This record gives sequence, structure tokens and C-alpha cells, in this order.
Amino acid sequence: MIQLDAIDKNILNMIQLDFPMEVHPFEELSDRLDISEKELLQRLERLNHEGALRRIGPIINTKKTGGISTLVAIKVPDSKINEIAKRINEHPEVSHNYLRHADYNIWFTLSAPSREHLDHIINTLKNETGYPVIDLPTIRLFKIGVKFNVR
Repeated sequence: MIQLDAIDKNILNMIQLDFPMEVHPFEELSDRLDISEKELLQRLERLNHEGALRRIGPIINTKKTGGISTLVAIKVPDSKINEIAKRINEHPEVSHNYLRHADYNIWFTLSAPSREHLDHIINTLKNETGYPVIDLPTIRLFKIGVKFNVR
């Protein structure tokens, strides 16, 4: 289990929904937290290394920027999960992936500028891996906000 002090918890709570849209966002965050920017960056690096934090980045509305996205699932033998997950992650169009305990066990979100580009990536993964892939395009979008209150 990752040990978090009060400052770590404040950092994790703050960056989820209140990340500053500033030229120097980490300076702004460090001011809000009353710690140095250097300390903030060191803590973020440690939290990332320990697995409490995977990444800090924008969530882009692909559709509103003219692109398209889909959910993809692939059926991979347990012995090949790490290898195939690495291959999936090599594609910059993949925003995240996760493991499910089901026949189709690796699921990931794929975004691209066009349907043709999405199809190309999906077909590339099918051909590279030799495993069955299913494309699960959005029919109706439900957006929910998720914030983990770190205590």
C-alpha cells in the first residue's frame, strides 16, 4: 500500500478537477499547496513511480475536435497479456487500457482523426497479434464525472 501524507492527499485531490490552466501550472499548484514547486514535482514523480498517479493530461473531446473514438476489446491468452498490452500502448491513439476478467480481456479506448484511421489501427492490431478484436463504437454517450476523494 502506498503511504500518503496530508500534502500527497491534497495534491491528488487538487489535480483531479482543479488543475490550473496556466502557463506555469505547477508553480500555481505549489503556491496553493504552500510548498515549493521543486517539492511538488518530486512528490508527483514519487506518486507516479509508486503507482498512485499514472499521468497528468487533458481529456480531449474527440468528437468536438473533428475526430472519432471507439472502445476496443481483444481476446488474449493470459500468458501474452503484458506483451500485447505493450504493443497496444505503442499506438499514440490509445488513451488508456485496462484488464478485465472475461474472454475479451484487454479493453482500450482508441481515438483518431477519422474512421479510416481507427480501422487501420484496429486491423494492424489484429494482424500483428493474431488475436480476435472487437470494435465497440459509441452509440449513445454518457459522461460521468469521477473524483476520488483521497482521505
